Amino acid sequence: MQDRALLERITVDPSQCGGQPCIRGMRIWVTDILGMLSEGVPQDEILRDFPYLEPDDTKAALACAA
Repeated sequence: MQDRALLERITVDPSQCGGQPCIRGMRIWVTDILGMLSEGVPQDEILRDFPYLEPDDTKAALACAA
């Protein structure tokens, strides 16, 4: 999936999560995903802990940070 398509998974809504970038309108901040990845948490563990996330959601968080 291209970065542009990935970035469409990132939403910013001033009325949700203080306007912080979130994954697909859910209350999961991009910074939370990035924090877990930077701490060395494997993608499959994140997806296991948050079963409503999809693999492209973690890729979208990385694309947002780039």
